[in-house]
Amino acid sequence: MNNQIKLIGQRIQDLREIAEISVEEISEYLNISVEKYLAYENGEKDMPISILYELANKFDVDFTAILSGDAPKLNVYQYVKAGQGLSVERKEAYKYDTLAFNFANKRIEPFYVTVPPSSPDDPIQMTCHPGQEFNYCLDGRVCIIINGKEIVMEKGDSLIFDSKYWHGMKALDGKEAHFLAIVSD
Repeated sequence: MNNQIKLIGQRIQDLREIAEISVEEISEYLNISVEKYLAYENGEKDMPISILYELANKFDVDFTAILSGDAPKLNVYQYVKAGQGLSVERKEAYKYDTLAFNFANKRIEPFYVTVPPSSPDDPIQMTCHPGQEFNYCLDGRVCIIINGKEIVMEKGDSLIFDSKYWHGMKALDGKEAHFLAIVSD
């Protein structure tokens, strides 16, 4: 398993122990089995972004601190050159680059998301998390399902939704797609 996944799991375990929360309590909070949670915490299974985001909120830490182990330091602004976001190497269906990784006390989490090409038969990986999400399609075409409703986004289209409802997406036309996702809590 990827070393980054193990490091993230260790940071989550440390935060849970500092907060004096049992594995059973955090599993119940996340609405997942103890076994699944322990697989995340032990770095045996890749943790979805939605779970990481919920844990950051639960432990009252910045999302970036869980990903990188470093606390954000900038308070006035953060400038990120194209292609220089903090890559969130996930084994999920998408690649995320967080674009505000060093800005402290943020109320939103902006991501540059790459959705790899898929075939029409590929299933859509679904997720949900607290807050709201805004998506702006930069290029390609993306099929997004929100609470059972299917929406096809093309370059320049935008969408905002309550992210507590199950949602997921996949690129269309056998081509990679890119979009800006802004998540709030």
